[in-house]
Amino acid sequence: MATETVAKPRTSARVHVQKFGTFLSGMIMPNIGAFIAWGLITALFIEKGWIPVPELGGFGTNAAGVKNLGLVDPMIKYLLPLLIAYTGGRMVYDVRGGVVGAIGTMGVIVGAGIPMFIGAMIMGPLGGWTMKKLDSLWDGKIRPGFEMLVNNFSAGIWGALLAMLGFYGISPLVTAFSTGAGNVVQFLVNNGLLPLTSIFIEPAKVLFLNNAINHGVLTPLGIQQSLDQGKSILFLLEANPGPGLGLLLAYMFFGKGAAKASAPGAAIIHFLGGIHEIYFPYVLMRPLLILATIAGGMTGIATLAITNSGLVAPSAPGSIIAVLAQTSRDSYVGVVLAVLLATAVSFLVASVILKTTKHSDEVDLNDATSRMEQMKGKKSSVASTLTGTGAAAGAGGVGVLAGPVRNIVFACDAGMGSSAMGASVLRNKIKAAGFPEVKVTNASIANLSDTYDVVVTHQDLTERAKPATSSAVHYSVDNFMNSPRYDEIVELVRDSNTEGSTATEGPDAGAGTPGGASASGSARGPAAGAAAAGTAVGSSETEASGAGTGEILARESVVLNGSATTRDAAIDEAGRLLLARGAVDEDYVRAMHEREQSVSTYMGSFLAIPHGTNAAKDHIRKSAVSVIRYPQGIDWNGKQVKFVVGVAGINNEHLHILSSIAKVFTNKEQVARLEAATSEDEILELFGKVNA
Repeated sequence: MATETVAKPRTSARVHVQKFGTFLSGMIMPNIGAFIAWGLITALFIEKGWIPVPELGGFGTNAAGVKNLGLVDPMIKYLLPLLIAYTGGRMVYDVRGGVVGAIGTMGVIVGAGIPMFIGAMIMGPLGGWTMKKLDSLWDGKIRPGFEMLVNNFSAGIWGALLAMLGFYGISPLVTAFSTGAGNVVQFLVNNGLLPLTSIFIEPAKVLFLNNAINHGVLTPLGIQQSLDQGKSILFLLEANPGPGLGLLLAYMFFGKGAAKASAPGAAIIHFLGGIHEIYFPYVLMRPLLILATIAGGMTGIATLAITNSGLVAPSAPGSIIAVLAQTSRDSYVGVVLAVLLATAVSFLVASVILKTTKHSDEVDLNDATSRMEQMKGKKSSVASTLTGTGAAAGAGGVGVLAGPVRNIVFACDAGMGSSAMGASVLRNKIKAAGFPEVKVTNASIANLSDTYDVVVTHQDLTERAKPATSSAVHYSVDNFMNSPRYDEIVELVRDSNTEGSTATEGPDAGAGTPGGASASGSARGPAAGAAAAGTAVGSSETEASGAGTGEILARESVVLNGSATTRDAAIDEAGRLLLARGAVDEDYVRAMHEREQSVSTYMGSFLAIPHGTNAAKDHIRKSAVSVIRYPQGIDWNGKQVKFVVGVAGINNEHLHILSSIAKVFTNKEQVARLEAATSEDEILELFGKVNA
């Protein structure tokens, strides 16, 4: 099977290093702003800075003869390591893990007396992981009313023990490692061997292994060196944009076809934006070109070593703007020369390779981009500029695509109510447009993964969905029933799927096209898994549920004239009908209010569908739907609602009735019939006809 072939390489050593590097990067990158702040303060206010200020730079003494503490030393010794530790702990075990990890790191900091970035990257995740394991020991065993007491004291006691472990155990080990690694770097510098590191760094970049090297070793060592010497060459070993720029310039002059045409835009993104991954497909297209980037990298490092130049803090991203902003006051000539000479050497070597070897660049750029995305483990938001995909999406300002649209997901907090309605509406529109192979599912935000082409969320939930689906095109809607964005999505599907694929090819037709393998694989993998868990809509509207419509929407659950006059009262009224059916317990009704507080369940067309949060699914005993009509209307967060549909669903049993409700409320004539209905049977009959 194709899915097995794709999955097997992900267990390789390279992938494990990739994941480790991504984890390290996840601790460093959110705190780059703090590194930049420290770098600017250092460059400006230290004794050799642009504007020496003793009180800020931490040199000299005050009027009482006491040494000035300044900002530079406390920030590098305490603020930055604690931020890294907190971030690492939080990645493992949310805020609780972050707090415990930071406490443990304080012991390492005090025990070592030097900047403890490596110690922070150890203690932060260790604190979060061990706290998580400890909490699991007494999970569900704490007497009611004592939860806060146990949680606070367990975190405090364990944090204190970790701080002592860090002080006596971890700090000596990390200090020894830092000293040893520093000696190795110094040996390379003293013997003129540092440029040889490009032999490892440049290929590692193309294989997405650079994070483990850069954030795991070079940045911590560079910070220590910068603190001692005011600058460090280590910050530019990987971040120098020169090698990549030279390669892209060579393609501009000597490339062919799509590669030549796309190189100028890629060069701008790389050099000014600092997104180095943009040039990786060009190397993968002709692996021999790695020699050009290695030569350029070695030249840049040698120039920095000869001119004794460096940066005061990490440059992230590797943009020429960020590089110059972090350049030491006495290093501008050396840094600029390092970038220019690295560009020139990389350009010359790449030009020779391009002129002396025969190759069809135009044919292979798409394949190289796809290989890069497979190695990265996700679609690239910038690589689409190389192949021209995603133009339709980009024109609308909503994102980019890496191939035809194969799977669309509607995401909400619970993944079982509003998102199911929206998915049903859009699925019908896409089928009517002639693209039945496009899979439209729904899921809770907690279950999202970066395997979808398009993600649709309520405007209040979009920011929560983006981190987990950063490669997808995102659409925000204010209601799930009749949003004008649906027509935009249909156009996106039409534009991206018409060229190179047809509506009759089926869901797996794109397996051989760029991005196609990933899309079809994910449709059968994560999306299928979500469906099995009860968070995805079935692909066919005519599939009958085993429960049957009568069992889910019963006559006694239909009220023609609701008594509520407010939103919260209407939620209670819908919840009581579900309670009366024995479908849910009291906790589920409370969860319906919680869901409404996080994001509105207003759907449009006078309809709201209150339902519980994702965490409340355990409080559902059987699937049921309640329908209440409010002829005079209710104010629902500024929107008029005349129909409130309470939803509680186990697995997919409620989804077919939600699909029916969606069909009714997207038809103005049928909404008018609902408003004019004089009996419960008329409402049941109307839904029954739709389901039939």
